[in-house]
Amino acid sequence: MTHWRAEDFTGIRGILTNAEPLSRHTWLGVGGPADLYFEPADEADLAAFMRQADSTMPLLLLGAGSNMLVRDGGVEGCVIHLGEAFSAITEAGDSLMAGAAVTDAALARAAGKLGRGGLSFLVSIPGTIGGGLRMNAGCYGSEFKDVVERARIMLRDGTIVERTPAEMGMSYRHSDVEADAIFLSARFRTTPKSVEACKAEMKEMLQKRAETQPQGVRTGGSTFANPDGDNAWRVIDAAGGRGLRVGGAHMSEKHCNFMINSGTASAHDLEELGEEIRRRVAAHSGISLRWEIKLCGRAMMKETKHA
Repeated sequence: MTHWRAEDFTGIRGILTNAEPLSRHTWLGVGGPADLYFEPADEADLAAFMRQADSTMPLLLLGAGSNMLVRDGGVEGCVIHLGEAFSAITEAGDSLMAGAAVTDAALARAAGKLGRGGLSFLVSIPGTIGGGLRMNAGCYGSEFKDVVERARIMLRDGTIVERTPAEMGMSYRHSDVEADAIFLSARFRTTPKSVEACKAEMKEMLQKRAETQPQGVRTGGSTFANPDGDNAWRVIDAAGGRGLRVGGAHMSEKHCNFMINSGTASAHDLEELGEEIRRRVAAHSGISLRWEIKLCGRAMMKETKHA
């Protein structure tokens, strides 16, 4: 039984609860409860929580829940979800400031309406600014590190720092930022572009996504990162992974790097499916696929070993 309880914290103004089911908060629709679940009222509320939190308490940041697979046993420690207080978009000269809870698509559309170019690719990324900063999300040849000037980050002790992409060690689907640090907002570089041109770019990207990726299903976006010099979907397809099923989980027939919960899958089904894909690809081509979806939490069955 957890020894962290919401009742142990004082002066918290946001939502702080015990045993919140995380299946309610993830796109894949699976996952056990978080020991603690916290939605801070604002930055000061978040800092108050961080100062009171035991230094041994694990922290997990949850954005849109689009690229997260929470295991059936739930999550130890506290899951922190940033809400409305962290969802502002403001102009800052030639740049745009966006809170960590802003969705990538919302920032792309806001930039387009202002005639700000360079951010249209974000319309195709299913997540939030905070999650995109954490994993250096990207698509269609552009990544967060290409457009971010600096990010504001709250450290474990509640202090706030600003860092550039270089200082965050951003590389392909990765950053070196401390696991228990919390992204608050970021400043994005833009270039002048007509509103019509921005709209056209986003329309083209969304059409391409609809044509090539599964829509209207419980998925988590790209399951695996592309291996060097190749595409994850290609090596999965070559290894016979397209349409592969484990329990209520299967790899999409439309895009075989997308894992789908048909409605009855457990987190265990989804993880076992992913690990079977990794085994088949390794046996077929010698490539060790790296999970792009974040695996977290406690397994209720024997835990799968990951390379």
